[in-house]
Amino acid sequence: MMTITQQREQLVNWIGEAVTAGARRGQACSVVGLGVRTLQRWQPKGTDQVLADRRPDAQRPEPVNKLSAAERREILNLCNQPAYASLPPSQIVPKLADAGQYLASESSFYRILKAEGQLHHRGRSQSPRPARSPTTHIARAPNQVWTWDISYLPSRVQGRFFYLYMVEDLYSRYGVAWEVHESESGEHAAELLEKALLRERLHDRKPVLHSDNGSPMKSLTLRTKLVALGAPCVRLVVVSNF
Repeated sequence: MMTITQQREQLVNWIGEAVTAGARRGQACSVVGLGVRTLQRWQPKGTDQVLADRRPDAQRPEPVNKLSAAERREILNLCNQPAYASLPPSQIVPKLADAGQYLASESSFYRILKAEGQLHHRGRSQSPRPARSPTTHIARAPNQVWTWDISYLPSRVQGRFFYLYMVEDLYSRYGVAWEVHESESGEHAAELLEKALLRERLHDRKPVLHSDNGSPMKSLTLRTKLVALGAPCVRLVVVSNF
């Protein structure tokens, strides 16, 4: 971890004060999350000066296998050819290898395309689009937001399950309605939701229904029933309870 000189001096002073007070240097270093060797490197023996971090100003030699400007242009021109313009480097490099040609590694292709601004989108598919924020519903009273799901209930026969359909009020955690069936279908869900609305006598106002993206939740039967009942069906939304 890189630390500025002021932080190093502060840590060294704290450790010095602890050692003067009778603490062991190793224990004092462990308290501040520092190694003894690191402390010795920051402040060499026989000096009071705390050395600065020399990594930002270090002169590092260039790799001997660094690609030249001509080689980078050759790779870039090849990636823009019609045969490779719609392919990522993970497909370009193997295709070149099958043809007995090797220009650079796959990571080098990625770096060159990224440096030239050509790595964001390649191909004829649509460009990535920003995801829309999910709709948020807040339950401030009962029967404002309902959530429902289907749970598996094991039976005494191995491999056979029953299905618990349950509608729960988000605000009160009250089980509005539930039924157990031998199959999973949107028809059972539509009937249960209709019974729940009738049981709670919600004729004038309909709660927001929250569910996941399972097959029964997306079934045409359930969606048709919700439209007929006038209850909005919201999937994969962020819901809160106060």
